[in-house]
Amino acid sequence: MRINLFVLALISLLLLAGCSQQETLKKTEDLVIPTFEYILENGYPVNDKGETYGPGMGNMMIIDEPDLILAQGENSIIGYVKKVEMDVPKPKTPEEAVKLNNPPPREVTLYDIDGETIIGTFWIGK
Repeated sequence: MRINLFVLALISLLLLAGCSQQETLKKTEDLVIPTFEYILENGYPVNDKGETYGPGMGNMMIIDEPDLILAQGENSIIGYVKKVEMDVPKPKTPEEAVKLNNPPPREVTLYDIDGETIIGTFWIGK
């Protein structure tokens, strides 16, 4: 009976410690990735150049996309793509709109958190 109470108390302490130290910024090797919870509570973190970074929040419409969007490139390399490089031009005519509906695959640079260091390639539509 004493052992069961001790084990139960130990498990409870470990669970409490784990919950209180929950990470808000995950680090994958040298890449810092903010969690959705962190972003919703604090907004996107900012790098040394003043660019926001993190995973895109999709269609949540709660917060704008960051300047650097988390992406997995070729060879499973995880990094950030620049939002401005992902954006496509807005069509000016119906003919342009039809062409933009089925664009050819294109390559976008994959960056480290600094938005300068190139670490790979990300393909759109491949």
